[in-house]
Amino acid sequence: MTFSGLNFVGILVAFAISFVSGGIWFGPKTFYPIWMKAKGIASGQLDSNQNKPAIMFGSTIVGVLIQTLTLGLIINSLQVHQANIGILDGAGIGLALGVGIGMFASLSHRLFGGDSFKVWIIETSNDALNLTIAGAIIAFFN
Repeated sequence: MTFSGLNFVGILVAFAISFVSGGIWFGPKTFYPIWMKAKGIASGQLDSNQNKPAIMFGSTIVGVLIQTLTLGLIINSLQVHQANIGILDGAGIGLALGVGIGMFASLSHRLFGGDSFKVWIIETSNDALNLTIAGAIIAFFN
């Protein structure tokens, strides 16, 4: 894998869209209430040990940035050998990595860690969706 030829504008756009998508996914009118209930937090509010915005958002930003950069490196490396990777191909690569690696790498960790299947689905489906969108965006910019 190489950074040469990597379109950082595409990476940053994919990062921004993924971050916003995650915010919508876990919004108060979407999956946040369902997720909190599935986590067993009846009040719907995180306690003082869990509610550390700088750590929560900072680590989310770093995580999403690393995911989109890694996806960009993979798509860029594939394009070196197959020059014609279109938007649908990029989305397919993101989906395959999101579902095949992202979702299922965490399944046993989540279940053995005490999370429910519903929590796993809500959290990792967001990751798979964001990687799919990011893959399409990165391929578009490449």
